[in-house]
Amino acid sequence: MKAILPLLIGAAFVLPLEAEIKRERKSLLNSDPEVVYLEEIVDPPIKLKVIKQAPVYADKEGNRRLGYLKSDQTVTLEGMTSKVYRVRGQGTRNGIAGWVAPWAFSHPEEDFVAKLKKLYERQIVVSEIIAAEGIAIGMTLDEVAQSRGKPTKTSVRRNAEGESGTWEFIEYDEVNHYITRIDPVSRQAYRQFSHKTREEKGKSVVEFENGLVTALEETEDNRRGNVQIIIPPLVLRW
Repeated sequence: MKAILPLLIGAAFVLPLEAEIKRERKSLLNSDPEVVYLEEIVDPPIKLKVIKQAPVYADKEGNRRLGYLKSDQTVTLEGMTSKVYRVRGQGTRNGIAGWVAPWAFSHPEEDFVAKLKKLYERQIVVSEIIAAEGIAIGMTLDEVAQSRGKPTKTSVRRNAEGESGTWEFIEYDEVNHYITRIDPVSRQAYRQFSHKTREEKGKSVVEFENGLVTALEETEDNRRGNVQIIIPPLVLRW
């Protein structure tokens, strides 16, 4: 068993149990593998307080300056790398969106910058799991749906402590069946198509509690390597 330990943060993070299932092979990192775009994973958006006027750049490397971000305002964090943030807010002249250094911002939550870094690290790992169509303990159901699509079968239990249940993903192979016949003229045997059946190739059973994967069972011919573990989301309020 392989353990992966980064954390996730969210603003009153909501984990819908009956999430809309979309079979989209869209990476959490979009086209740049170093960038995590938060609108895909955090709802509501993360807000940051601007404590110092700071330059805003068109790219994460800081090659082209767009203008300056005004101080004493709250901006929306749209994306991030391990070193720089993409934000949207008010510039010195008008609205502006681009890349800004972390020193320009503050947040009331203790160790917020460190937690943002853990969020970034977690999403890098999650994107790799989804790209491989894998599932890890600690993933959200939305992340599982992005990886595997719509489950073949679902079961949900509700009680005073929340919801739990299972998602099953069954893979099938189509198998052709033939019968042997004898040609009445040549008396030679030949195969003739009879019918086609769908036979189970492999199955994954995902157990969850309150929107998070807690256990995973896969048939032998459907295993995708060692089971990975990701620490589940933390709730960060502001």
